[in-house]
Amino acid sequence: MTKVMKQFLRWLILGGTLFFVTKALKDNWAGVTSIKIDAAGWAILAIATGVTLLAHTWAGWIWTWVLRDLNQPVPSIPFVQAYLKTNIAKYLPGNVWHYYGRIMAAKNANVSGGVATISVLLEPLLMAAAALMIVVVFGSQLAVSQTNFSLRILQFVILVVILCGIHPWFLNPLIHLLYKLKNKKSPNRNQSQVTINLERYPFRPLLGEVVFLGMRSLGFILTMLAIYPINLSQFPLLFGGFSIAWLLGLIVPGAPGGIGVFEATAIALLQNRFPSSVVISAIALYRLISILAETSGAALAWLDERSVKSNS
Repeated sequence: MTKVMKQFLRWLILGGTLFFVTKALKDNWAGVTSIKIDAAGWAILAIATGVTLLAHTWAGWIWTWVLRDLNQPVPSIPFVQAYLKTNIAKYLPGNVWHYYGRIMAAKNANVSGGVATISVLLEPLLMAAAALMIVVVFGSQLAVSQTNFSLRILQFVILVVILCGIHPWFLNPLIHLLYKLKNKKSPNRNQSQVTINLERYPFRPLLGEVVFLGMRSLGFILTMLAIYPINLSQFPLLFGGFSIAWLLGLIVPGAPGGIGVFEATAIALLQNRFPSSVVISAIALYRLISILAETSGAALAWLDERSVKSNS
């Protein structure tokens, strides 16, 4: 019954978000089709695609940092290649196949299954923490009143909670719990117990994820800039809006790759600050740019891997 309810909830969320996006597109279709992209705009879109591809490559590098913080001195290049090749699988139903692919790639590189699993669980956790940090810093740009002192206090408290929540004092018990749950489900109950600990605060991976979100946000801002003039003063607003939409796309179930949830959230947050037709067009273009960047990353990683093997 619980499984049926989960499936129903996923389809309900996906259906609701797609309905919202479709309705917004229908209501603003005339404005969307009237938007023209000149030569400079196409050049900016190409740069946005390159920035987004760089962001995914950077995220693969951060995964190696997470593994090293778990005492696994893995080589960087093969793991970045594995990350890029598996990234496109997040659009498959279930939204877990990219994680499964990374676990298998790590196990094939002689990383224990427990450490591999914990690493792919920590990565989105750090991504979410980084997104929350950006939302706390820039999210007030989306509020009606940005001078509310109590709002500033609340933001500071949330930021402190986030930074404390990823401290090894709190993360290590969670890691041990997840590892025990994994071992209970494992058919090999007699396997030796391996101690998995974060020995230091994951400052470098966390800072890396902040840079990752910054690059993803920049890709979106460039996409907006390709079709609509943006002032520098509007960048914090777009950083905050993109981070909230991206975070919800990451954590809300039933949305492979965040499709639907990201779009609906971004439209709801930004349509009152920019023309609705511009927001919808930019979001649609950025989704295409993201898929193109992820597909290109997977293809380039595969070609590079093949080239290395043929030359060895």
